[in-house]
Amino acid sequence: MKRLALLILCFAVGFGCTSGSKPSEEEKPKPPEPLTGRSVFQQLYISARGWAPDAKPYQLQSQPGKDSNGHDGKATLWRGAFTSAAQSASRPYSWSGVESQDVARGVTPGTQDSFTPGNAFDVAFLKIDSDEAFTTAQKHGGDKVVQENPDIPVSYLLDWNRGENNLVWHVIYGGSRNDAKLVADINASTGEFIRKEK
Repeated sequence: MKRLALLILCFAVGFGCTSGSKPSEEEKPKPPEPLTGRSVFQQLYISARGWAPDAKPYQLQSQPGKDSNGHDGKATLWRGAFTSAAQSASRPYSWSGVESQDVARGVTPGTQDSFTPGNAFDVAFLKIDSDEAFTTAQKHGGDKVVQENPDIPVSYLLDWNRGENNLVWHVIYGGSRNDAKLVADINASTGEFIRKEK
């Protein structure tokens, strides 16, 4: 009887060590998943509508990183901000296409704040995606910037221009808008080039 118990114990220990040493398919990290702004926006918008049925967007911004430099209109990290008139509040949301210590993969809601911006926009205005905005920006000086600086990060900022009553993609060539080599404004409804900010 003692031998049988000892044999079962040895088998259990051996099985435990063997199965623990082989990583399963679920433990393997998923590859980075960069997405365009419009694809991410849909996911953020659904989450924001869960927070407030009257939620309206007022900003969407990408952040280039080591997994995506933005040269294809895509990013692995996007942040959006929404406002609710009924709640007199705004709330940020982020989306990540990578798993890291700083941010979880997928949509993550931020903290609600008591702020009502006057530049919220209707989602129907968003017809042009960030990859299309990049293609247009390339034709208006972006190609030269990338030729001279092949590793330059490109980020995207989507917001409402109250003065001209249109939704704009700001295609930013550089680390930030302030020190960018070029910022090209593209109409997010028609895809037309509007202007160079710098």
